[in-house]
Amino acid sequence: MRVVVTGLGTISPLGIGTKHNWTQLLNHKSGIISTQHLGPQWQDIPCKVVGKVPSGSKNDNKWDVSDHFNRSDSNRLSLFTQYALVAAEEAIKDAKIDLDSIDKTTVGVNVGSGIGSFQDTYDNAVAFQQGYKKVQPFFIPKILTNMAGGNISIKYQFQGPNHAVATACATGLHAIGDSYNFIKNGYAKMMISGSSEASIHPLALSGFARAKSVVTSFNDEPEKASRPFDKDRGGFVLGEGTGVLVVESLDHALDRGVKEEDIYAEMVGYGLSGDGHHITAPPEDGKGAALSMRMALKHANITPKQVDYINAHATSTKIGDKAENNAIRSIFPQSVSVSSTKSSIGHLLGAAGSVESIFTILAVKNNQLPPTLNLQHLEPDFQFDYVPQTKSKTVNYALNNSFGFGGVNSSIIFKKFQL
Repeated sequence: MRVVVTGLGTISPLGIGTKHNWTQLLNHKSGIISTQHLGPQWQDIPCKVVGKVPSGSKNDNKWDVSDHFNRSDSNRLSLFTQYALVAAEEAIKDAKIDLDSIDKTTVGVNVGSGIGSFQDTYDNAVAFQQGYKKVQPFFIPKILTNMAGGNISIKYQFQGPNHAVATACATGLHAIGDSYNFIKNGYAKMMISGSSEASIHPLALSGFARAKSVVTSFNDEPEKASRPFDKDRGGFVLGEGTGVLVVESLDHALDRGVKEEDIYAEMVGYGLSGDGHHITAPPEDGKGAALSMRMALKHANITPKQVDYINAHATSTKIGDKAENNAIRSIFPQSVSVSSTKSSIGHLLGAAGSVESIFTILAVKNNQLPPTLNLQHLEPDFQFDYVPQTKSKTVNYALNNSFGFGGVNSSIIFKKFQL
């Protein structure tokens, strides 16, 4: 059974909407900003940059909750769920789904989150210090990581698999890969799939800073702070956003009238593995990542030479970028192009894989490679084309990687679609 992608919805620090994000990305724009104006709680944190969804009118591709939800809904829905609902609406419209005629028992939802609602957890913990009655009635439903997908399922009355993945920074890619398997194994004909994260909070940034995971240089030049593969990289930039894909069997897409030119890409391989090594650090040789990529290649039934582009997990950390580079080098020829779009948006944690899958799919569809920004001084033993500038290249196969704390690895291969 062939599985294809027919709809995309995107929210990132570059703004709202897939077309807007793609244009900004190819134009070398950065969504990374300074925390200096965000309030006193941010001031003592040594990292002073984040990738934040821009505030403003939706007419300017920015976020204002009142553009999307009334006060009652905005009060009961946490921000990561709000993002997911808006991105899902875009993806469903993009896929041209007739909600009145489709069999909703065959449509599932798999939208996960790595953390859920950090803001609501913090607010209610603080409020509880004043007593039990200060805790919000919607506290628990707002923080659960499956509530983004749950609310999508409820809004559209989709009755297929209602699933959610929470595998740290591999969440988005696992959600998409698991949805691919749900369709291949007959559990659904269509899946609304992806991930959402909204953890831009001083406590979250403090936690990552204490773990020495985030960048502390380039505080005065935030757009230069995320620099994957560059020798001056010093940690990731905490980001937020959402990516939602409509994934369905090819037969289902054709039966409902989807045209060949409206199919973005075909999913052909999914791999996943564990490092079995450390809670936060990958092994230097990247053997767990390599296992994941080899599994994806095996299921896609292609050779490494056939892969034209890799959208790397590369978060801009010293050890992580090196481990992934070593993993790629152990498998792929030097002709493969590799870039990290985290250079433009930061690390979206659980949402990283779904947003980056969208960028990978658009690279396949449009034969355009998004750049790795800030690549000024390449490490001597990094020897691939890391795409420092947007470039045109025929992309028949592309691979997207996502890895996460706990030693989780995931890889998906997308193919240029042809009937």
